[in-house]
Amino acid sequence: MHDETQRRMNVIWVVTDQMRAQATGYAGDPNVSTPNLDRLAAEGANFTRAVAGSPLCCPFRGAMVTGQYPHNNGVTGHRVPMPDGTPTVAHAFRDAGYRTCYVGKWHLDGDRAEFGDAVDGDGDQHHRIRMIPRKRRGGFEDWWAYENNNRPFDCLLHTDQGRTPKGVDVLRSKDSMEQFRVPGYEADGLTDIMLDWLGEQARERPEQPFFAVLSMQPPHNPYTAPAEAMARHSPGDIDLRPNVPQVSRLRERAQRDLAGYYAGIEQIDANVGRIRSSLVDLGLADDTYVVFFSDHGDLHGSHGQWRKTAPWEESVRIPFVVGGPSREHQNANRPDVPINHVDIAPTSLGLCGLPVPDEMEGTDYSRLIDGAGGPSAPENVPETAYLSLPEPTGHPSSVDRPWRGVVSRDNWKYVCFEGQPWLMFDLAEDPYEQANHAHDPAFHTKRAALEDALRVWIDRTGDVFRLPGPSRQ
Repeated sequence: MHDETQRRMNVIWVVTDQMRAQATGYAGDPNVSTPNLDRLAAEGANFTRAVAGSPLCCPFRGAMVTGQYPHNNGVTGHRVPMPDGTPTVAHAFRDAGYRTCYVGKWHLDGDRAEFGDAVDGDGDQHHRIRMIPRKRRGGFEDWWAYENNNRPFDCLLHTDQGRTPKGVDVLRSKDSMEQFRVPGYEADGLTDIMLDWLGEQARERPEQPFFAVLSMQPPHNPYTAPAEAMARHSPGDIDLRPNVPQVSRLRERAQRDLAGYYAGIEQIDANVGRIRSSLVDLGLADDTYVVFFSDHGDLHGSHGQWRKTAPWEESVRIPFVVGGPSREHQNANRPDVPINHVDIAPTSLGLCGLPVPDEMEGTDYSRLIDGAGGPSAPENVPETAYLSLPEPTGHPSSVDRPWRGVVSRDNWKYVCFEGQPWLMFDLAEDPYEQANHAHDPAFHTKRAALEDALRVWIDRTGDVFRLPGPSRQ
């Protein structure tokens, strides 16, 4: 039970889609200006080792809300539905008396058998117009969301009857739910809804703590943003990462896509600023943690690859920053832990001093964030984070077979296919992953150690995957 004598803290997750860790001002990207995220990172806790353990929307999001690995929570692949009745972080917060809210992209309702095969038509199975009933919302109480969209200037949301924002037309009604079109650009419109909800919370439920999620699809392709943001970025001016090959067609595509990508990130940054300003205006800033992260990254031509599902840094490394109540500090807080998708829910509960449900497999890192009210920092911080792609999507620009891997605190990464080593990098000396040691006999001892660490994760989590086995010396 929650200790009523303890200060009741709030948590807001701001989740982006396909935003890699390298694409911020504080991370040193010369192409983008992110003053609000830079300030959040300077004032808060910047987890520079954060990874998307499964760099694909649905498996990450399933792990994000359950604190369980994809092979255990049921959301193993693209458009795989989260099973009915799955306990989530929202249930844990509600059990402690919190109000819960979800705004934006959900992507956990999946291709459900009761809808048949009409995934590309205008029926309810179509992910863009799907209206998700309460029992499929993972325990979230207040709800303005969509399953999947990919149209940042034509975003359809659904909510409960009577909750469509004032002045916005209801497009469709069904089963006590309403659907409407978000005015303008998705990131701006979703933030408007979140700010309205925060205002309602402050006016009508000032004594009730809250847990809220703002889930934005930008900067996900089609890599576009409002005209004024796009005007700041010309493809020819984009500086590419050193691991983008010297192939004209690849570099031209990467620069063209990245111009819109960075514009979208700057629009997200502006909305993070709006949220923080609103918290100050509403008197909530000293009681609210803002947790900013992405569900995975985007390769944008690095290694000649695109989008996600791959284990290279541009795909698996994500921004993860926790800002909140003011704290006195002299040095930046950069917790040296490999925080993963299963750790987000336990850490968020820990920030509020709430117990972590037994079914959650992740680690509570809240004590590494100054002012956290959770249990002490774990004595045995994992030396590695577990990476996996349980089910390939089969889409172009993706990896076409399952893989498993680990990334370590001493800056090594090892990834394998079933029965076959694939990638091994020393990230300390080779941050752009240009020297693959997976098949070099000189590195067999290190590979064996990393494979042992991977085997521990597979056994500990009940995963099923055939490792390559001992190297021939």
